[in-house]
Amino acid sequence: MTQLADLARVMRSKNAGPTLLTIDVLFAETAQLDWALPALSSSRISSLYGIEAENIRIIPYRPAMAIKIVMPRKLIAGDPGDRDVYGAQQHAPLLGIEV
Repeated sequence: MTQLADLARVMRSKNAGPTLLTIDVLFAETAQLDWALPALSSSRISSLYGIEAENIRIIPYRPAMAIKIVMPRKLIAGDPGDRDVYGAQQHAPLLGIEV
């Protein structure tokens, strides 16, 4: 087993408007995407982020060797208590996922 951080070439997160968050996971080879995809289930991401699995979309895009994850933010961007206004640090819980 290996960690997703060791397999992915790029992992990044950002806001998709004030209420949604996107996480991009990009790979150097399609085989790496195929290996990682089963580990990125809605239920697993749900347990990491505390968001209901039915509100999480996982979108593999093979031509770009990428997986996009879309989910609602817990707080609207910029609300009091929001410590990551741009959503740029939200990919961190995925780094240690075993694939």
